[in-house]
Amino acid sequence: MEPWQQQLKTSLTEPLSLASRLNLDVGDVRAVAEKYPVQLTPYLLELLADRTHPFWKQFVPDPAELADDVASEDPLAEQEKSPVPAVVHRYPGRVLLLAANSCAAYCRFCTRKRRVGNRDQSLSFGQVLDGIDYVADHPEVNEVILSGGDPLTMNDGLLRELLDRLRRIQHVEIIRIATRMPAVLPERVTESFAAMLRTFQPIYLTTHFNHPAELTPAAVEACRRLADAGIPLANQTVLLQGVNDDIESLSQLCLQLLKIRVRPYYLHQLDSVRGTGHFRVSLARGVDLIGQLRQQVSGLAMPHYIVDSPGGHGKVELLPENVLARGDRQWVLRAPDGTSVTVQSEGD
Repeated sequence: MEPWQQQLKTSLTEPLSLASRLNLDVGDVRAVAEKYPVQLTPYLLELLADRTHPFWKQFVPDPAELADDVASEDPLAEQEKSPVPAVVHRYPGRVLLLAANSCAAYCRFCTRKRRVGNRDQSLSFGQVLDGIDYVADHPEVNEVILSGGDPLTMNDGLLRELLDRLRRIQHVEIIRIATRMPAVLPERVTESFAAMLRTFQPIYLTTHFNHPAELTPAAVEACRRLADAGIPLANQTVLLQGVNDDIESLSQLCLQLLKIRVRPYYLHQLDSVRGTGHFRVSLARGVDLIGQLRQQVSGLAMPHYIVDSPGGHGKVELLPENVLARGDRQWVLRAPDGTSVTVQSEGD
């Protein structure tokens, strides 16, 4: 068993243990855990000894998750866009392949909060292979994004098999892996794993760092291994109230990422997912922050500010030409398919 697998095996998931370790109310933890999965690795627990660490709000269960029962469980209509269980096909030329349904730790703001970590929603390896068959049958698909869950919860052997099958499909030109492992379990990124990925180029890896404090020496080393193996790295950040909704956090994150050869790619407006309302930042505040950020960092360090439009109409960059109308509570945006979509602008 590799060290990263031992970390997963010894992660805390049981409410009483979590409450005792983090000095939480066990009733609150149990209530949240009955609806949404909770898991903290030893690596995270060490960082969470400091209750002010940005990871605290991102990973420690909060009763506020249960108070938000108005938003949709699937605002992006992924279920509707899922032709087979392991595939989300929203754009003509690319698909999401849901290669895993578990994570090393569960973000409290997860877009797939309804299903990730839920055993009833788990996908078999056979269903993932069915997803690859779907890709093979659709020649218009030239890019496959491995997501989940976190694909890196799979061992190298299983990942290699998936990547090998995808590489045999002639019309698949680009493979992308979306993972939070460099941030939450950097031991997962071994030299052998990075070397294995190198054999499947062109392959890209998208990380998920939300705050500069997440760039620990271990996380930086994980990114170095990937970059040294020739794997292009990009980062997706989610704008979160009380975590990174200030210009100092965002500017330092983008600058520090660029320094370790990770290109800031997206700054995501939080999806309106049930159980995440306490994280939401208003669109007006987000636009203000991205304007400030543009004045402080170079183009290389500048992410695109993105809203995933409700109903599965695709990502909308918050540019003037895409804003059709704006109000205190709602904005109307132009989606990539030309549809006018209404987005809630609630937040601070």
